[in-house]
Amino acid sequence: MGSQLGNAGLLLVNTLVNIYLFLLMLRFLLQASRADYYNPLSQSVVKITQPVVRPFQSFLGPVMGRFDLATLAAGFVVKLIAIVAILQLAGYGMAPITNLAIGGVAALANAILKIYFFALIVMIILSWVSPRASHPAAILVMQLVEPIMAPVRRVIPPLGMIDLSPIVVFIAINLIDGVVVGSLTRAAGVVGVLVGL
Repeated sequence: MGSQLGNAGLLLVNTLVNIYLFLLMLRFLLQASRADYYNPLSQSVVKITQPVVRPFQSFLGPVMGRFDLATLAAGFVVKLIAIVAILQLAGYGMAPITNLAIGGVAALANAILKIYFFALIVMIILSWVSPRASHPAAILVMQLVEPIMAPVRRVIPPLGMIDLSPIVVFIAINLIDGVVVGSLTRAAGVVGVLVGL
């Protein structure tokens, strides 16, 4: 019973860390897609993640162009610390540094792909229900997915009212998740168990 409670506790900790990692990667992607910084939701994400990102900004500097390296580094380090702590508490001891690094990269990639996956679902629902929605969340989702949708739309333009680009992007996300993240997760060994939500 005690070990089951312990395992449930570790699973909860891992889930909470992955949710925070999700927010960090959302901040990273909002910056990369040049989404509206003053959108109330963007501001909330920045406020929640700033305490962890601030120390990394001091030595990695402010955002340069589209890519916020401080947020990326913060996500990587947060996940590594969580993996090490959970493995220690579960009695596995210290995993090899290479496995930890691979697990950290896999966790970042997994979070980014999940964000795009859910954002695409929201975008598709909005396009059916309220194509001209002006809610801050709707605007942010559109700004977030546009950089990955635009190149696909150039290759596969909409056929009248039907836009096939989300289907192509969904397939690409699933392929990258299955092949790249799957390979990294397997390569990480025991660490791979703690990669995703």
